[in-house]
Amino acid sequence: MEKRGRVTLQTIAREVGLSKYAVSRSLSGKSGVSDETRERIRETAQRLGYIKPLNKVAASEVAIVFHDHDPVNSELYMQIQNGVQSEAHRLGMGLRMRWTHHASQLEDLAHTCAGLLLVGPHAPEAIAAATATGIPIVRFGWIDPLEDADHVSGTDHEAGQAVMQYLFGLGHRSIAYVYGTPGYRGRRERFYGAREIAERYPDVALHAMEFDEQGGFAGAYRALKEKGIQPTAFFCAHDGLALTVVSELLGQGYRIPDDVSVVGFGDFSAATQISPQLTTVRMEGQECGAVGLRLLIERIEHPRQPDMPARRVNIASRIVERRSTGPCKQLTKHHDDFAAEERA
Repeated sequence: MEKRGRVTLQTIAREVGLSKYAVSRSLSGKSGVSDETRERIRETAQRLGYIKPLNKVAASEVAIVFHDHDPVNSELYMQIQNGVQSEAHRLGMGLRMRWTHHASQLEDLAHTCAGLLLVGPHAPEAIAAATATGIPIVRFGWIDPLEDADHVSGTDHEAGQAVMQYLFGLGHRSIAYVYGTPGYRGRRERFYGAREIAERYPDVALHAMEFDEQGGFAGAYRALKEKGIQPTAFFCAHDGLALTVVSELLGQGYRIPDDVSVVGFGDFSAATQISPQLTTVRMEGQECGAVGLRLLIERIEHPRQPDMPARRVNIASRIVERRSTGPCKQLTKHHDDFAAEERA
């Protein structure tokens, strides 16, 4: 007798005489497969042990899977984890936690629980492998436009708009968006939101500052001033960048917020550990986690049908006003002279 190895989508495809593509679409709940064929594929997958009948799965147990360690988003991920854990405890659900970027490990985990919460940039092949098991999945983090996935997120674009409106209300008209290292999608979305508001007012100038975050802010700021640009407010794409900006500006003799205002993003622990404490945008990661688990439970109890759309749930951020922002004022002659001495 032939020894049976690990059961895969291809194994099921051979058994039912269909393509691997058709099997994958069927098990992930997508259209294009008849109900009769879908049931035959599911029965075969269960018989081969690829998926387990719901009554054999711990229906009260789900897993949250992080895409390994992410130093930029580590505090946000901890907030999401806390939200999921608190909600699971309240509901009396079993919860597993894993950190992996391997498709095979994610697929194996999907076979042993009722649903998955995926946090971070999991690869498309890993997501496809987990989705093909047929269990519900809710994603945190960025997804492709109109991707067929249930998703919980913050409001980066909207938050960028809100910060610009806030600074405009304080009288600021020359504002620097401290981008830091380019490439992060969340930072782009915040900038796009800020830019939309800036474009409404002809007297508002928004300057994007991109630089290597290892000591690059001072040079980028110097380059702005050499062009005759003197921002009165800095909107920083991350609280960590805001700490750098505050430290550098204080070191150059500026008073915050008397001379310049600084806004961060995230409301992480460091925001209240500096002086002046940081005005910032709270991302509400804990609420994201709790809402994501509730959405997953709903999908477990009421499975999504092929003709049902995916859901997007946005958790609104909010501005937390502290002492690093204030009304726009003209820079004093002392600080103009100080800047001139720095250029000399």
